[in-house]
Amino acid sequence: MLLLWLIAAAVAFLPFALDTSPWNAITLHVPGNQGNWWHFLAGAPFFLAFPMIWLRLRALFATQPSTPLERRLIGIASTLSILGTILVELPFLLHLAGTSAWQRLTVLSLGFGVMLASSVTLWVRRRHIPPTRSTLIALNTAYLANATLCLVVYNAAPGPLHTRSGWLITSILIWPITLDLLTLCVHQPDQRPEVA
Repeated sequence: MLLLWLIAAAVAFLPFALDTSPWNAITLHVPGNQGNWWHFLAGAPFFLAFPMIWLRLRALFATQPSTPLERRLIGIASTLSILGTILVELPFLLHLAGTSAWQRLTVLSLGFGVMLASSVTLWVRRRHIPPTRSTLIALNTAYLANATLCLVVYNAAPGPLHTRSGWLITSILIWPITLDLLTLCVHQPDQRPEVA
């Protein structure tokens, strides 16, 4: 998974549509001077790959799990990203995005579906999921909800493939990230013998 997230970090700087990367989106350098809050909020979650890389490296090399402060900071970043994704979906929800009914339904289903399913799982299994795994689930959820939304929105973006390499790589990355999210949500913790 570390390798996948390293690739995901690179995607933050690769063009997603019309030679525009998530980095261009958060710095508001969108072609035609069209950078706005929507582009910023759609681009920012791609940078969640960096705390995920940090958590994966820590799992490989550190002798202690992440600290409560570290988990809290990552939880805040994940929550802000999820709130941003909800705001990005508002134009679709309010029929202001200028998309077809099918595209609007797909965007809303994928984005809200990922967030809702993960939230319910975390709530139901909150006593069985260790804190670091909850942090991984939150990061995966925030990244995946936004990535799937962007994949649908920019699916028909014009231009040759090299101007959309980030989109292509993300369309491949979402499958192992989804599998990782499912594994994190359903994995049963090791059973420890009860102490008498």
